[in-house]
Amino acid sequence: MSDSQRIVIIGASLAGATAAETLRAEGWTGQVVLIGSETELPYERPPLSKGVLLGNDQPEVAQLHDRQWYDDNNIELRLGTTATSLNTETRTVTLDDGSDLGYDLLLITTGSRVRKLDVPGADLPGIHYLRTAEESQALTDAYAAKPRVVVVGAGWIGLEAAAAARERGCEVTVIEPQSTALAAVMGEEVGELFAAVHRQHGVDLRFGTGVEEFEGDDKVTGVRTDKGDVIPADLVVVGVGVQPNTELAEAAGIEVASREDGSGIVAGPDLRTSAPEVFAAGDVVRWDHPLLGRSIRVEHWSNAKDSGAAAAKAMLGQDVAHDAIPYFFTDQYDLGMEYAGDVPRGTSYQVVLRGDPASGAYLAFWLDDDNRVLAGMHVNTWDTIDAIRDLVRSKAPVDPTRLADPDTDLSEVGTPSN
Repeated sequence: MSDSQRIVIIGASLAGATAAETLRAEGWTGQVVLIGSETELPYERPPLSKGVLLGNDQPEVAQLHDRQWYDDNNIELRLGTTATSLNTETRTVTLDDGSDLGYDLLLITTGSRVRKLDVPGADLPGIHYLRTAEESQALTDAYAAKPRVVVVGAGWIGLEAAAAARERGCEVTVIEPQSTALAAVMGEEVGELFAAVHRQHGVDLRFGTGVEEFEGDDKVTGVRTDKGDVIPADLVVVGVGVQPNTELAEAAGIEVASREDGSGIVAGPDLRTSAPEVFAAGDVVRWDHPLLGRSIRVEHWSNAKDSGAAAAKAMLGQDVAHDAIPYFFTDQYDLGMEYAGDVPRGTSYQVVLRGDPASGAYLAFWLDDDNRVLAGMHVNTWDTIDAIRDLVRSKAPVDPTRLADPDTDLSEVGTPSN
């Protein structure tokens, strides 16, 4: 590639900005254009549902770099700009001002958007979603009045929103149609441990409960559930998941997985899509993971960084296989958790606990039918995440009894030889 060539990145997200940074770090001196629909500088999302929502941090702490950094690195930022169509034959991107932008290589990092609840009253003022910096600031400001808060959804965003509200003195009720918190991603046993933490902090948890309607005239005043009761609410936070922004790619004829197959732009281990010279990274990509041996899509912070960097290197012709172990973390009250691995939906597994959850410090592991560690997490048991990653990466069978024994080093939990 020559200095006259242009790399265009659609999506001024964490993945997109990390890719731009990596391109420069790897010595690419050609043009880099970073396009983003939002007007804010590229930022990370975790602080928005943690320190910012608690009122401890300003939204600016989430920014990756200041404006001067992009100027100094000759990265052309086009914020407040949306790519409306893509032609992979002519290698042009059409923007919302009607102009066309040519590219030699293209990276799609369009991320994902929140799923909206389609029930009566869903557009009432006082109903919040939490995805963007603007939404985080609006919710942070609203919490200051200590409103009665109803959170719809006991996933990660819902639980973090609930914890922040309680820590700021709000009355909080959580509604969740599943049997407990995090049931889809953690299973009932571990999900109930997280539910217990919220009960201990005074959260009213309503499991097995759905939303029929949001009540109110000029603003939301209550949530009518499918049980027939109405929960009073001055403010509602909806956290019912996200969906990847694949429409631009799909309209351009790039292969996209169906919702039944997990959604996302389909890519190989090098994050190359079905279109020539087009790559994808971040929430939007479903790629063939070379270590796990299946395609996965990951919606967490670490994958945005890891895949953005991997895609940039692949675009420069380096031999890349994106094999990072999925990782995420959460902070809720005095609970700090890190998780590594991936448990496919519908997989048969057993959960092994190490330590006493009642103490507030323990580990949990998800094992397949062959006693291989699919994933593991720690709660307030620091300096263990690397060992957890090693167990996942090794794919070696472990002895569940030794794995559960806190006196056995995690490096020595393999199945004993006969």
